[in-house]
Amino acid sequence: MKAVALSPAYPTDLPVWESLSAHFKNDMRSRRISDLFRNNQQRFDSYSLEAGDLFLDYSKNIINANTRELLIQLAREAKVPAAIEAMFMGEPINVSEGRSVLHAALRSKLSDEVALGVPGVSEIWDVLEKMTAFVNGVHAGDIHGVNGRRFKNIVNIGIGGSDLGLVMASRALRNYWQPGINFHSVSNVDGTQLVDLSAQLNPEETLFVICSKSFTTQETMVNANAASEWITDRLGGGAVEHHFAAASTNHEAMDLFGINPDYRFSFWDWVGGRYSIWSAVGLSLALTIGVDRFSEMLAGARRMDQHFRTVPLDQNMPALLALIGIWYNNFFGSESQAILPYDNRLDRLPAFLQQLQMESSGKGVRTDGQPVQSQTGGIIWGEAGSNAQHSFYQLLHQGTRFVPVDFILPLQSSGASQQQHDLAIANCLAQSEALMDGFSMDDEPHRTHPGSRPSNTILMSQLSPSSLGQLIALYEHKVFVEGVIWGINSFDQYGVELGKRLAGDVAPAVSGKADYRGENPSTRRLLERLLSERQRGRAG
Repeated sequence: MKAVALSPAYPTDLPVWESLSAHFKNDMRSRRISDLFRNNQQRFDSYSLEAGDLFLDYSKNIINANTRELLIQLAREAKVPAAIEAMFMGEPINVSEGRSVLHAALRSKLSDEVALGVPGVSEIWDVLEKMTAFVNGVHAGDIHGVNGRRFKNIVNIGIGGSDLGLVMASRALRNYWQPGINFHSVSNVDGTQLVDLSAQLNPEETLFVICSKSFTTQETMVNANAASEWITDRLGGGAVEHHFAAASTNHEAMDLFGINPDYRFSFWDWVGGRYSIWSAVGLSLALTIGVDRFSEMLAGARRMDQHFRTVPLDQNMPALLALIGIWYNNFFGSESQAILPYDNRLDRLPAFLQQLQMESSGKGVRTDGQPVQSQTGGIIWGEAGSNAQHSFYQLLHQGTRFVPVDFILPLQSSGASQQQHDLAIANCLAQSEALMDGFSMDDEPHRTHPGSRPSNTILMSQLSPSSLGQLIALYEHKVFVEGVIWGINSFDQYGVELGKRLAGDVAPAVSGKADYRGENPSTRRLLERLLSERQRGRAG
């Protein structure tokens, strides 16, 4: 297939960009959100919509009907509808790597006809069937440890997209864990996670799942080898094939490691790491919540995919979120966005979305290799409410930074009493109100809240596998639309590779096995200090 340039024009060269700039300067820069409500008694109804189980209130934004119309025109001029269809058809829109982008295919049904001609797509359902048999075998006790004990502890070994999504989703879906099954994760190369886990886990009841497409990712394989040593020391050399599964494509490396051929699960090069939870990388999650619940999560994401693909831009939830993001980033000059979920089970969602947004949109070069001419991805950060209220809300309410906010609010409790969760709901609604309306005391300026600080509120009836799938897919598509408008490739990640390559060069010097061969004077002096400290430690 021929590579597709999603947005051949710079957004700043599109006719509508000048109109948006004039609209911002003349009409909206100083407009207060409260005035927009006073001028339109139906504003809430006009600036809210449903998609599946999600309800989006975007009425508390500094936009009016003209803003929305101009932003939608921006999406049209940037050829967003054509780009959406190109992705679902399997065209190689990841132009720098010459690949399709088909995380949506992983949760599709055959009848959806998502890129069926792309190599690997027809194998999706076979892999899911193999995962189903494996997960059910573990839960039934037919697949067990070397000494016949049932697995009670699932330990995912991965990093980045092979870790963050699984950790986030496992915590979000804690209510759905299979009886007797516990989820753990090991990602950081410093080894402390595995050390802490090994002190509390029974190796006879522990199954490790290694997630690495290449089976060579440094951090993952260092941890995997340490886990293998731990299992072997306690259960013998033949235990590895019973206590390890893997999501990878490198069968030669899995042979050397000792992964049982029946415990191997494939995925494809068109599955980006931060989009991989829907693939065999999701095995640890499926083992934790069961295949039925995992399937519900896939179905939820598919529901959002269908909305994204078929609904017009003015009612398209991911597209509207993206356009609002563009409005604040490129016209108001916002540098960051806060993600604030009001359910503690979603406490890792900000970190997950941080990777999704910043790894996808942190680009300074367009798909055609030319420098961008506008700001691209912003900084994503956040924390679960109401902890966040006692941490950084001071800055949101009274600071000098312009920080748009996404509030995410399940209406039913995820496990605690509804009475307690109602307090969380009250706090969420009150905080969005306070950001919008502010508070003024002329005689006590220190108590004044300026207000007119924008936010979206995303409601769901309850936090379930289906609603979580919809929420993740919503943000995946939001990030995609932003990338199309900026003309960047949202699906490569070369920015994470240079430092890792240099670490391989520095590592021998850190261990004292070789001299530092680099030319960075700061690194050289830091290594000298490190080795000096170690020598003093040995002498002591």
